[in-house]
Amino acid sequence: MSLSRHGDGALADGRALLSQVHPVFMLPPVAASLFGAILSGSVAPRLAAIHVCAAFLALYTAHVTDGYVDFYRRGEDDDHPLTERGCRLAIAGASVAFFACLVAIGLAVGVWAALLTLPGWLIGVNHAPALDTNPVTATAGYPTGIAFALVGGYYVQSGGLSATVVALAAVFLVVLSGIKVIDDAKDYDYDRSIHKRTVAVVVGPEHAYRAAYALMATGMVAVVGLAAGLDGVPPGAVGAPVVFGAVAVVARRARPELATKLLIRGSYLFLAVLVATVWFRPLG
Repeated sequence: MSLSRHGDGALADGRALLSQVHPVFMLPPVAASLFGAILSGSVAPRLAAIHVCAAFLALYTAHVTDGYVDFYRRGEDDDHPLTERGCRLAIAGASVAFFACLVAIGLAVGVWAALLTLPGWLIGVNHAPALDTNPVTATAGYPTGIAFALVGGYYVQSGGLSATVVALAAVFLVVLSGIKVIDDAKDYDYDRSIHKRTVAVVVGPEHAYRAAYALMATGMVAVVGLAAGLDGVPPGAVGAPVVFGAVAVVARRARPELATKLLIRGSYLFLAVLVATVWFRPLG
């Protein structure tokens, strides 16, 4: 039986499975995992690769689960590239591969390293069925997964945690939650019609925008404070809020769909500057 709803054969099945790889949303968790490894100060490539694979597989599981629930269970989507059987097999396959990575991490590093990696998958499989049903978890689910990817990537390399990595994980949680509020706002009319309780639906688009930019501003201020007060965050890290702030100023005047694209790419730049300053420490 074909896994694809739009064609038969291995090529069609492969295209359907690959359609659930969404680079825009998968890059941040993968990058966060690598950033955590870099923050540790000593990167073991094999361990980093295993943790990156785990982060990728957790997101892949989440994307397939979201499509499965929205199309086959709730009837909210107009189409989906995978058959119902294809969705189940993709979820099962990605989950088995994820837990293989988890076991490898546990054996190589320890049980706590595995436990700090596990939340990515738990959030992924529970987002559409449960977390997406109220404004708090619908907003914070994805950012929480990225925060755990950062913390887990660090722990896998170092075997412990530091105030720096925990603080930066909190910054990412706050900043990305703000971006997620904007992302949800672009679907305000549709979400309201199906009674989906996003922040924009609950408080209205204007209040949602204000809350979103307040969250992002809080994260930027926090980075400046960390650069001034934590040894693990170099002074050059203040460049990250400057770069992101410039993007946010432009996004503030754009419609939600364009603003989301700008802010997501701004978060890439934000992370890139942090990685560069931690790695090279240009200002000492």
